[in-house]
Amino acid sequence: MKLAILGTGMIVKDALPVLSAIEGIDLKAIVSTQRSIETAQLLAQKFEIEEASYEYEKVLTNPEIDTVYVATPNHLHYQMAKQALLAGKHVICEKPFTLALADLEELASIAQQKQVFLLEAITNQYLENFTYIKEHLAQLGEIKIVECNYSQYSSRYDDFKQGRIAPAFDVNKGGGALRDLNIYNIHIVVGLFGKPDSVLYLPNIDNKVDTSGILILDYPTFKVACIGAKDCSAAIKSTIQGNKGSISILGATNAMPELSVALNGQDEKRIQENKEDHRMTAEFKVFKEIIETKDSARASEALNHSLAVMEVLEKASQSLL
Repeated sequence: MKLAILGTGMIVKDALPVLSAIEGIDLKAIVSTQRSIETAQLLAQKFEIEEASYEYEKVLTNPEIDTVYVATPNHLHYQMAKQALLAGKHVICEKPFTLALADLEELASIAQQKQVFLLEAITNQYLENFTYIKEHLAQLGEIKIVECNYSQYSSRYDDFKQGRIAPAFDVNKGGGALRDLNIYNIHIVVGLFGKPDSVLYLPNIDNKVDTSGILILDYPTFKVACIGAKDCSAAIKSTIQGNKGSISILGATNAMPELSVALNGQDEKRIQENKEDHRMTAEFKVFKEIIETKDSARASEALNHSLAVMEVLEKASQSLL
């Protein structure tokens, strides 16, 4: 996989040590705005990236690049992914894919026409602990209640309260708790149970953006509450409860570091299936394999999952209008 990276923010700085360590990922370019080109140049030097540029269109003409990783603020995902797809490049896009379902559907159509892959960088779907839950759900019997809580006081929240608004809190840039933290909870639930029958989002709104909120998902035989908060914090834990026991995710739903399995009449068991030290390693190894082997079936399965999540996200977003 010959990769160009869009962005120089926190997620890129987190991803670069992972990308540079995976055999078979060739870092060809990092693209920033002209204003932050110095940051791009420093990252290029540190991680041996061939080119640092602020000319995205020019980078897209490079025949050596086959894949673009879109890691810009949320409101830029759609346009930058579209440009890459139209240039015949595979696209890996950070969550949330787009701000509107119609935009993602358009991107999916372009990817099909261009015969390239469109993939969402959503860590939890590729972690061994997630696979463990899928494979052991039946042990819980009839699922009754699911609660996911990803509440983490944001380092930018105090600035937000003072009127200094970063993209993560900017309503015009797709900011807010739903798309930043609760999106991981949605991916977990939809990945395990599919689309719900109905969606209700109850947000706490401050300066037009949801700084926290509770998402209610209604399934035929059980109920789900997904909590995401950037304005307060609590123990980060998610639990799936059935009439024969429960499985808890101990820690954030983007990393799923440890599981607790408690079956009726048995002692609690701790599970640590994740093989990699970093939450992003597993997903990028899969993306590399999909692209190298041209695994259209697996790419299609992943995209269909993302489309289902986007349907939930769009319905929830109606409460923010």
